[in-house]
Amino acid sequence: MPSETRPFAIVTGASTGIGYELARECLENGYDVLIAADEPEIEQAARNLRRDGARIEPVQADLSGPEGVDKLYAAVAGRKVDALLANAGRGLGRGFLDQDDEDWRRVVDTNITGTLLLVQKVGRAMREAGAGRILITGSIAGFMPGTFQAVYNGTKAFLDSFSYALRHELKGSGVSVTCLMPGATETEFFERADMMDTKVGQQKKADPGPVAKAGFQAMMKGQGEVVTGWDNKLRAAIAHIAPADALAEMHRGMAEPKGESAKT
Repeated sequence: MPSETRPFAIVTGASTGIGYELARECLENGYDVLIAADEPEIEQAARNLRRDGARIEPVQADLSGPEGVDKLYAAVAGRKVDALLANAGRGLGRGFLDQDDEDWRRVVDTNITGTLLLVQKVGRAMREAGAGRILITGSIAGFMPGTFQAVYNGTKAFLDSFSYALRHELKGSGVSVTCLMPGATETEFFERADMMDTKVGQQKKADPGPVAKAGFQAMMKGQGEVVTGWDNKLRAAIAHIAPADALAEMHRGMAEPKGESAKT
């Protein structure tokens, strides 16, 4: 049974990577945790994360639409949610015209539609209670046009912007909104996005543990944003002053699949 004294958190996209580490941070800071992902590996993640006295409950749900979001929210079972860490997301590489519409729509539905449905459900309850913390995983990718990642970067631009707006809509309500904006992180993201033959897919990337810790700490402090890593802070600063055309060409150098440059 859930504890009535420990705080309660929901972490999505928690089977691996940043989401898994965010769940670990919640557990290590005294939360009972409900974790979710759209794959059966979420069960193993829960087994790996369990601690003496801590309670972690896994839910396998496709969070790209109402059915999966409703399934996850039903598992809350009326509990007061103290923290929502909305981390579920999908990537997709290669040129937009070469992508299947089913694939890019799934990216949009997971990263935007499902996130907003869950944030609205949980956020309304938090606002009524007068307390709560929301962490949304955006990305520095949202600061630049994503050549060969056009849809993904567009969804992250939406989430970055949405997080700031929601934060100010909830000003004075007791509910804080924090946007975690990492750069390339060592997760299964690039393999799943079919980007292992790109420069960014093959380069050394950030450890998800420190990324999650920085995000969790910023959430607990009620900060509006956190960009992780000095190199990402530099990229974010450049993105705010460089022309969009230059940024798009810069992104091409990172995300263009090998062999594509010879065709163009």
